[in-house]
Amino acid sequence: MNDELDRLVRELQDAAARLRAGDIEADEAAALVERCSELAAQVGSQLDRAGREAERDEPVEGQEQLL
Repeated sequence: MNDELDRLVRELQDAAARLRAGDIEADEAAALVERCSELAAQVGSQLDRAGREAERDEPVEGQEQLL
C-alpha cells in the first residue's frame, strides 16, 4: 500500500475506535460517522486506482496482447 492509503486506513481505524469506545457526545459521533464515510470512499478510490494500475502493468491471463 502507498503512504496515502496507509494514512487513510489509520485515520479510519482511529475514528472507528473512538466510535466503539462510546464516550463521545452525539454530535461528535455523527461527525465521526460522516468522516468514516468520507474516508471509506477515499480508500475505495485508492484501491480502485491501484487495481487499474496493476491490470495495466500485468495482462490478464487468457487475454491476448496486441502486437
